[in-house]
Amino acid sequence: MKQPAGTVYIVGAGPGDPELITVKAMRRIQSADVILYDRLATTELLDYASKNVELIYCGKAPNAHAMPQDKINQLLIQYASQGKNVVRLKGGDPFVFGRGGEETLELAKHGIPYEVIPGITSAIGAAAAANIPLTHREHASSFACVTGTRCHGDKAPVRWDLLAHSVDTLAIYMGVSQLGAIREELLKHGKAASTPVALIERGTTSRQRTFTGTLEHIHHLAASVQLSNPALIIIGEVVKVREQLLMAEQLAAQQVKQQEEQQAEQLIG
Repeated sequence: MKQPAGTVYIVGAGPGDPELITVKAMRRIQSADVILYDRLATTELLDYASKNVELIYCGKAPNAHAMPQDKINQLLIQYASQGKNVVRLKGGDPFVFGRGGEETLELAKHGIPYEVIPGITSAIGAAAAANIPLTHREHASSFACVTGTRCHGDKAPVRWDLLAHSVDTLAIYMGVSQLGAIREELLKHGKAASTPVALIERGTTSRQRTFTGTLEHIHHLAASVQLSNPALIIIGEVVKVREQLLMAEQLAAQQVKQQEEQQAEQLIG
């Protein structure tokens, strides 16, 4: 009698802060027999797994993949066919530039049960951590998540000509190495050079760095601060809200300090 297949859970680990993972995702990690985890899925989450779990690293860095996608698909099918519950742990959300769609299609073709557990994608998590709303009643009613690179010599380029004007806020993933080219494309297609831009490196983590500038000079800023992956690029007027919040916080802190100084003077007097 054929052994019933286990289930593969395609799990989003969130943007970096381990506390941002969902309760459902955490439960799947705790009950997994095997976990195949990516580079951007924080390894702190693995501490919650069973002592007997089998951990397999299959992360992908630019031009350095620990394991080809075909091999990952093969392992998911292999372990599930053995009756094991498998977690495929991915940074962010598995269906936002996470190849989760490719993996679920492969599982479906082989009759392997699966469940997709969403996670907070970097555009939402990193932007919030940098105090940048992707939409705002005064600045933006739409946003788009865009990949800054295309793989395998893809013939379909990113339509920067359309994105330059059809969307208020652009959240660009995997665009650090292409930042100069992205800037040129957007400027060529009429995006204003003064458009605010934010660069968020390692968003939501203790190592987060955030820089702001304009589209005209953003490539120079990125070079000067030695921006590295993983980083999110946000382009749009909503970036101004971060500066407004910082100014409001500074003003509030000054007012509190003045009040404390006045109270101290009254006590002395």
